Amino acid sequence: MKAIILAGGKGTRGKPYTEYFPKAMISINGKPMIDYVIKYLKSFNFIKEIIIISDYNGLGGQIKNYYGEQKNIKFVQDSQNGTGGDLLHIEKELKDESEFLLWFVDNLCAIDIKKMRETFKEKNSFACIATRTKRKEETGFAIVENGIIKEFKEKPVIKLQLSECLGVYMLGKEIIQKIKMKKTKQINLSFDILQQLSKEGKVSAYDIGEREWIDAESPIILERNEKLVTKIIKQMGL
Repeated sequence: MKAIILAGGKGTRGKPYTEYFPKAMISINGKPMIDYVIKYLKSFNFIKEIIIISDYNGLGGQIKNYYGEQKNIKFVQDSQNGTGGDLLHIEKELKDESEFLLWFVDNLCAIDIKKMRETFKEKNSFACIATRTKRKEETGFAIVENGIIKEFKEKPVIKLQLSECLGVYMLGKEIIQKIKMKKTKQINLSFDILQQLSKEGKVSAYDIGEREWIDAESPIILERNEKLVTKIIKQMGL
């Protein structure tokens, strides 16, 4: 199996920092964030190659310079045509794959990819998305009765009414064909492809359960959630 890391986003939410380096290169304990993702993916013996998609003519060049030539890591220029366009761009790299993993670089989570793969196959799905139904809030809550606060709940873990989708996908080869059928240049994987497939019962969910997750959009987010990041990295075995 091949794993694709999408590291070509503009990093809008991470500005002004991402005006000087890509999100993938945000430092965690002196190492770029993408390094933790790569090392974690390599810990699964069925992942044979990692493809990193980024804008190597721009800030993404820092990623390529950091790694240089390494076995089983390939660098592909961002298509600039959305997530679906990026996958179509590497169609030749995936021609022998029955399924592949797609990981957005700013997602930090020790997802059990082996179990996620099993869910993908058991559900006979075209795609499987990592999800969660529990979330620890960053603010304080209160129990209110008749306008009176009865109890405070500081940063509680709450049960979500809807499953939250994370940026980690297991995708089947059928996805590429679905993308090719689209006539538009810009293709968003979630809205243009998976939305319709979900209505057909072809998209499964893998709930991460008690595993922590963070959307590492900027150095500020990582600094504010230092304990959480440390816990996730330990769960990753790094």
